[in-house]
Amino acid sequence: MARKPRSEMIAETRAKLVSAARQAFGTVGYAAASMDDFTAEAGLTRGALYHHFGGKEGLLRAVIAEVDAEMSERLNSISASHEDPWRGFVAECVAYIEMALEPEIQRIMLLDGPAVLGDPYNWPNQPGCIRSLSRSLTRLEAAGLLKLVDAEATARLINGASLYASLWIANSDDQEATSKKAVEAFTILLDGLLIRSQRLHSDVRETI
Repeated sequence: MARKPRSEMIAETRAKLVSAARQAFGTVGYAAASMDDFTAEAGLTRGALYHHFGGKEGLLRAVIAEVDAEMSERLNSISASHEDPWRGFVAECVAYIEMALEPEIQRIMLLDGPAVLGDPYNWPNQPGCIRSLSRSLTRLEAAGLLKLVDAEATARLINGASLYASLWIANSDDQEATSKKAVEAFTILLDGLLIRSQRLHSDVRETI
């Protein structure tokens, strides 16, 4: 049997470690997750973990990157499922906030991630989020739906509002109620971006 290329073996080892760590971080949490337990689960050693990720924190970063990529894919699908580009944009933003109720996302992305890695604003995925939001806002402005002062500035404000709404939900004693309040307030804020004629038209459609 032919030996696998080294690059393929490395990719498989990393994937096994990330999968085992994600399961542990998502269930018992980062602090309680034992490196010995999840390396054994992956059929590997601590040495492999340190070699590929530099330690437990590096592995958390890799897990967060994977979860974030999956979240982005889901959000893109939600946006694309709407014929109305504005409705798609709002649905995508709201879905991001509501993901704070999902146990794995909540624990890894909103509780342990910030506790271990610091403010999410400084995470490597943030520039990509801002660029994506900026592009969406620019397209909506080009379609005559919005009048922006600056796409990046608006994107950063939306990003910050949705992120901290998610953190509020994750740390709330009544998460379902907090999520509903956050979504209601957030959608009203987004509606303020619409050109008035578009906002009135949107209100009419909502009553039909």
